[in-house]
Amino acid sequence: MNISDVAKKTGLTRKAIRFYEEKGVVTPPVRSANGYRSYTQHHLDELNLLRQSRQVGFTLEECGELVQLMNNPARHSAEVKARTLQKAEEIAAHIEDLHAMRARLLALAADCPGDESAACPIIEHLAGCCHGVTDKPSEE
Repeated sequence: MNISDVAKKTGLTRKAIRFYEEKGVVTPPVRSANGYRSYTQHHLDELNLLRQSRQVGFTLEECGELVQLMNNPARHSAEVKARTLQKAEEIAAHIEDLHAMRARLLALAADCPGDESAACPIIEHLAGCCHGVTDKPSEE
């Protein structure tokens, strides 16, 4: 199989496939005499694992580790499950952080009149100041 075939079957771009190869997260394909890459079903499986893993939030490094586990017949599903649950916890923490950020933004927006004046409580709060727009910084 050539890279175009693999791209169609995996939903990845040729550029992405080459990138994963350059980063060493997939098994390098065999090169034919003319230099073209030759892919097997195993490459498709690795690339599909990578694509799906990225879609659920694993980092590139973590995806590489999952590919290594896939290629290790002595792996234990407990290790894969532990990594998956750890990633789920990281995502949950990130969601909490995002909710807090959203709540802060909504509170800032609620404090702003959103009118035609130059005074903006949002800017003032984010800048950490409490003086109006017309106030000048002190020259101490």
